[in-house]
This record gives sequence, structure tokens and C-alpha cells, in this order.
Amino acid sequence: MDAILKASLPKLREKLLEALQAVLPIAAIVLVLCFTIAPVSPSILLCFLLGAAMIVLGIMFFTLGAEMSMTPMGERVGAVITKSRKLPVILGIGFLLGFLITISEPDLQVLANQVPAIPNTTLILSVAAGVGLFLVFAFLRMLIGISLPRLLVLFYSIIFLLAVFVPREFLAVAFDSGGVTTGPMTVPFIMALGVGVSAIRGDRHAADDSFGLVAMCSIGPILAVLILGIVFRASDSTYIPPVLPEVSDSVELWQLFHVSLPTYIKEIAGSLLPIIVMFGIFQFVALHMDGRSLGRIAVGLAYTYVGLVLFLTGANVGFMPAGNYLGQVLAGQSFRWIIIPIGMLIGYFIVKAEPAVYVLNKQVEEVTDGAISAQAMGTALSAGVSISVGLAMVRVLTGISILWFLVPGYVFAIGISFVVPKLFTAIAFDAGGVASGPMTATFLLPLAQGACVAVGGNIVTDAFGVVAMVAMTPLITVQLMGLVAQLKTRKARQAQHAAAQAFAFAGLADDDIIEL
Repeated sequence: MDAILKASLPKLREKLLEALQAVLPIAAIVLVLCFTIAPVSPSILLCFLLGAAMIVLGIMFFTLGAEMSMTPMGERVGAVITKSRKLPVILGIGFLLGFLITISEPDLQVLANQVPAIPNTTLILSVAAGVGLFLVFAFLRMLIGISLPRLLVLFYSIIFLLAVFVPREFLAVAFDSGGVTTGPMTVPFIMALGVGVSAIRGDRHAADDSFGLVAMCSIGPILAVLILGIVFRASDSTYIPPVLPEVSDSVELWQLFHVSLPTYIKEIAGSLLPIIVMFGIFQFVALHMDGRSLGRIAVGLAYTYVGLVLFLTGANVGFMPAGNYLGQVLAGQSFRWIIIPIGMLIGYFIVKAEPAVYVLNKQVEEVTDGAISAQAMGTALSAGVSISVGLAMVRVLTGISILWFLVPGYVFAIGISFVVPKLFTAIAFDAGGVASGPMTATFLLPLAQGACVAVGGNIVTDAFGVVAMVAMTPLITVQLMGLVAQLKTRKARQAQHAAAQAFAFAGLADDDIIEL
């Protein structure tokens, strides 16, 4: 164990640099705003800075922990359940995995608290069942080889049909749920699960089908909340704004975070426990991994635990009040439209700080053997999130229904999926769920809520939906990246073919007869 810990220290330094590169741009933007057009109280600013420091450390531990534990666990479990070749076993375990992992997702608690019209337990169990069911559909798609675009057309048609009958108060929250439930706990395990299942197939389309599980699992929560919205017929959803901190000295500042730490220590322990128990059962029954591999996974789980506790404490206590207050100040200006470009700028950088985005980018680079680099994926995601936050701020200022953005967006995204390489489509729809994680929920959503308070809008219908918008635009930008790559490859092949023909003709003698 000591050897594993020592071996991980150089990797921790590497992850610390990556975390600083992700968080510092956001901190710099907020500081510039605070000292220019959006003055905030010293209490809020200090909370934000301490929160940023905790987020940096949280990302550092989480990214290494996920690499050491969640990824190998998911791959081994995916491979072993597929080796059984028994469809009922594969589907039954698939449902159980999806259900347990979703209950483990910390972001789901945040969503449940924001929908007071439905009891928390009812909402959580319904969403978890939705994810479990759609993980089963995802496994079936991979095993049978069904095209992902066709399934997306079917399920999103059902979603938008149901949306017609759902009260407005549930629409934005329902679409937000699809992004929130595929967060830092769910994504690393489910993505690794896909790689493990597809590896057993071994055919030439296996790599293409290893992605798409997160895309399918994002559909289940949307359908679950839409159905609950129809069944409960409730319209009394209320918004509870975050408490803005007021501290007089450094001891009180630390007390704010110290009070919240036990909550997240307990919450993340409860979140990781089902995954650890489930993996323990697999290890005892089928995996039989050696002691060194288990030690590495144990150290990785410890890093994951510490990372998530620090990350969620920093995000919820430090970032959430700052985001809300900044939104109020910016939208309260005489030139309130300024929140649109500022939101786009923050959106561009904030997605780099999402813990699960790192996991996706790294896995894409590995599965495609570097054909799609982590940097190219990061740029495509940042561009997509930037556009989505800009559109979300337009919604806040104007009160336009979210369906005016989501319907055309998904129609276009699913439409181009029929001409884009399969791999890019699966990656794009996975990216949508991955990009909309805890940073979006704890900074961008409060930013929109604060702006909505300042302009006198309806919080539930106008401010909620930021997560849904963030989940939508990467579908388009990543697929467009794939389309450009496809066109470049085709053009290169044509040029290569023309060059080969020219070389062949150049080798002929002057008096040779060429038959056309």
C-alpha cells in the first residue's frame, strides 16, 4: 500500500497543475468582475476564493482517484457480466448497476431539493429507475448492434410529445435532471462499463459502441420527471435562494466551510458505499483480482472520496452564493445585456473544471488512439457550453420557453447524426451529459437564478434549464467536429489517389498509348 501511495505522488502533482489550469481562469474572470462592474462584499469574495482552493484540491484527488479505481472497476465488471453470455443476467445486473449508481450521485440530492412538489424519495427512486432501465437499453443496443441515432429519434420524440402535457414548472427541471444525474460519480463508472462490455465483442464496430451509455442514461431521468410532472399535476414549486454569507473574520470564514464538511463527508460515504459493496460481490464471485490490483483500487477510492468531499464543499459553500450574487448585480445594471457575453466567457472556461469532463476526454483519446485528442474534445466542449450559457441568459432576460431552444437544437443534433461517423455521435451525446455536472449546478445555475431575481422573472420556468442547455450544445459542436474530420479525411484520400495516378502516368514512356 505504501508503494502505491508513493507511486501516485508524481501523478498528484500532474493533476494539481491540470486542476489549476481548469479553475484559475474562472477565478480570474470573477475577480475582474468583482473589482470592476460587479462589486461584491468581502465575505462573498473570500468564500469564493476559499471555495476555489478547495475545488482545485478536489479535482486533483478526484481525477487521479477515478483513474485508479472507478475506471478499472467499471471495465472489469463490464467484461465479466458480458462473458456470461446470459441475456437475463446481463440486463438484470445492468438495471441494478444503473439504479445503485444513480442513488449514489450527489447531484441528484440537489435536484430533489429543488422540486418540492414531489417527495424527495419518490423523485430519487423514479430517476434511479429511469437510469437503470435506460442502461439496460444501452446494453441491448451494444449487444445487438442497434444504431444509436435511430434510438435517439425514438426516445426524444417521446420526450417532446410528453412535454406538451407537462406543467411549465416541470419542463426545465425535467430536462435539467438528464444532465445532473450523469455527474462525477456516474460517468467514470458507466463509461468504463461500456468499454468493458464492448471489449468482449471484439468486432470492428466495438469501439464505436463503447460510447453512448451516458447518452442513453441521460434520457431516463428526463422521462421519469416528465411522467411525475403529469401524475402529480403540481404547480407549487418554489425557489429557495442560497444564503449569502456574512463573516467578520477568518475564523468565521472557516466555520462556514467547517460546518458543511460533515454533511458532504457523510453524503459521499453513502454515495460510494453501494459501488464498493457491488464491486466486492463481483470480486468474491467472479473477478478474483490480485492483492496489488485491489490495493491500487482501494487507494483510488480513497482519493475519489477525499476529492469529491473537497470539491462539493468548495462548490456549494463558496461558488453557489458568489454565482447567485454576481447574477443579481450584473442583471441589475442599466446595461443588463452584459450578462450574455460574460456568461458565455464563464461557460467557456467552467466546463474545464467539471471532474467528469477529464475522464471523458482521456477515454476518447485512448479509444481513438489519439485521432481525437483530449485538447480537441476540450475545445469543442468549451465552445458548446459557451453558446449554451449565452442562450440560457437570453432566456433569463426574455422569458422565452426552453422548448424554443431545445426542440430545434435536438432536431439538428439528431439530424446530423445520420451523416456523422458513428463514433462522433456516441461521443457527442455522452459529452452532453458529462459537461453538465456539479460546476454547472453550483455556479451557472445560481448565476441564472440571481439574474432572474434582478429582472423580476419566474425562477422555476426561466432560470432553471441552464443545465439542459449546457447538455444540448456539445451534441452539435462535437458532431460538427466529427463532420469536419470526416471531410478532411475524404479530401486527403482523394488527393492521395490523384497523386498516385499522376505518379503512374509519369512513369510511362513518351510513346506509350494510354487507353481511356
